[in-house]
Amino acid sequence: MKTLVIVAHPDIKNSVINQNWVKALQPYPELYTVHELYAAYPDGKIDVAYEQKLLEAHNNVILQFPIYWFSSPPLLKQWQDDVLTYGWAYGSASGYKMKGKNVALAVSAGIGLKDFAAQGRYHYSLSEVLRPFEMTFNYVSSNYLPNFGFYGIELAGEIAPEILAQSAQDYRDFIRGL
Repeated sequence: MKTLVIVAHPDIKNSVINQNWVKALQPYPELYTVHELYAAYPDGKIDVAYEQKLLEAHNNVILQFPIYWFSSPPLLKQWQDDVLTYGWAYGSASGYKMKGKNVALAVSAGIGLKDFAAQGRYHYSLSEVLRPFEMTFNYVSSNYLPNFGFYGIELAGEIAPEILAQSAQDYRDFIRGL
């Protein structure tokens, strides 16, 4: 079954890593459904029924986004609030449509890996920063899986083409491993 990749980047055209990851998946439409939230909903009005049907049609779900203030871009938070509703995602006999789905995050972080550590600048690992996502998807009975990350985009300046190519390959391998 195809993997749904929900991309939440408010400026994907000027992104380096997230745009690279999207381009790496586009040649394989038989494997990946790439769904860009900001392109689909420039007005911020989410079609909840469509989003729920999209989720129902996939067993693997990736939320791909840049870390914004140790969280996600606002449209992804709104998507969670609007789509993962009582009676559909949890809380009733007819709910639990997310039950058993594999869910993982693919994130780009501006700061370096060493800064995401107990002894690092921010004192928390990336997994700890992303804990609210883990709690959410555990709550709706999904299989929350380890995240995929790219660190230090703000520090890297221009990223060498071979690093971008390797990141794209690593991302595809990560998704195939779900």
